[in-house]
Amino acid sequence: MNSLRTASAAMRNSKRTRRRMFAIMAVALVLALLVTAGFAFLRLQGNISVSALRASDSEIPDSSEGLSVLVLGSDSRDFSSAGFGSDTGSRRSDSMLLVHVSPGNERIEAIQIPRDTVMQLPACADTGSGAYAGGYGMINSALNYGPACSVAAVEALTAVRLDHFIEVDFEGFISIIDALGGVKVCLAQPMSDPKANLDLPVGRQELDGTDALALARTRHAVGDGSDLARLGNQQKVMSAIVQRATSKEVLARPDRLYSFLDATTSSMTVDPQLSSLQDLASLAARIKEVPTDKIVFMTMPNQPAPSNANRVVPAPDATLIFERIKQGILVNPGSDSATGTSAAEQSANRKLPLSIVNGAHVSGLAGQFANDPTKQGYTVISIATAATSQAQSKLLIPDTNDARRTAAVFAKAMNLDIKASVAEVESIELILGQDYQDLERPEKKPIQMDSRSADQDLCG
Repeated sequence: MNSLRTASAAMRNSKRTRRRMFAIMAVALVLALLVTAGFAFLRLQGNISVSALRASDSEIPDSSEGLSVLVLGSDSRDFSSAGFGSDTGSRRSDSMLLVHVSPGNERIEAIQIPRDTVMQLPACADTGSGAYAGGYGMINSALNYGPACSVAAVEALTAVRLDHFIEVDFEGFISIIDALGGVKVCLAQPMSDPKANLDLPVGRQELDGTDALALARTRHAVGDGSDLARLGNQQKVMSAIVQRATSKEVLARPDRLYSFLDATTSSMTVDPQLSSLQDLASLAARIKEVPTDKIVFMTMPNQPAPSNANRVVPAPDATLIFERIKQGILVNPGSDSATGTSAAEQSANRKLPLSIVNGAHVSGLAGQFANDPTKQGYTVISIATAATSQAQSKLLIPDTNDARRTAAVFAKAMNLDIKASVAEVESIELILGQDYQDLERPEKKPIQMDSRSADQDLCG
């Protein structure tokens, strides 16, 4: 009996010992995780480089009205790798992206500003890269005098006040893509550019960081070899990054997620208000709320510069885009509509004759207004000037259902706040009165420009 009690006691002691061992191991594991997390936090925080947003600016941005961030892709060549050309000491923005997060985090609109945009650059105080007296030049050169100078140039160009900036250089871009495990793209044709170390086949494929950078930077493998020609590829690469970074392949892999965060923070220079992990996490949380189909990349409407056909300046629609950003309203209503043609649009007969009459007696008004309908396939048969000045604009139509349907679609397509009236006319007739400037609703005007949403099929 004593031997049984002794054995039973020994078993109880053994179980208690094992429980204590398990408890000790569990505590040790938790402590190890906390220490690792703390080390990771300190490492990620220590990765971040900081530079001034402005020469003197302690104002904290009011994000309730939306947030505007300037993302700069720097072509600085002060790298460990020699694969990007020799270091000339220059520092230019190879790409510039004005990213606007709307109030309520409903959408993100990212406007590409062509690096070849010329303007009267503002003077910049010294924020660590020297002072600049200002002068006429390409906007990408402002980065030579620090990110604050690029911020000042973009604010002068767009009249949009920037809340933050993020700068990433070539080598950092490559590290970020590689940390993601590469990105998937789709090419409609093979692309080869020895100057950019680019040689890619047609179709769907996965690119590492080096090839993704080459695709984003190549000029000679696309279009006319200009800066504008490559912006479409940059949109495709940015969409691929968004799709990859928000996929389970990254979010469900702690090792890959940490590598991505480590590469990202190591590659960035940001303003002081965005310099802590908490600040970056707050921005990331806002971005995460936005569905990928509401993240849209678009190119700033532009036209050849009067002084140099190889450079560009903002087109009139660019002013409208930047004004919408300031107001926090949808930048391009045309990009937010469902894909496809409505039944009303299908029933419209664009071959019906259309006449544009200048009733305001403003020189060239009818001819200028006829450009958009012609581009959209309407049959403009007559451009005329009314015999007498007209106070109000009118849209006159023959008494047919065909004319009614077509006039309604026409007014919507042209964004005109006008209803058709039946009259004794042989064609649809738009008379532009002295109130013609009030006809168009700027906040609803669709803008023709190159754009793509982040969720769009990469072969599309």
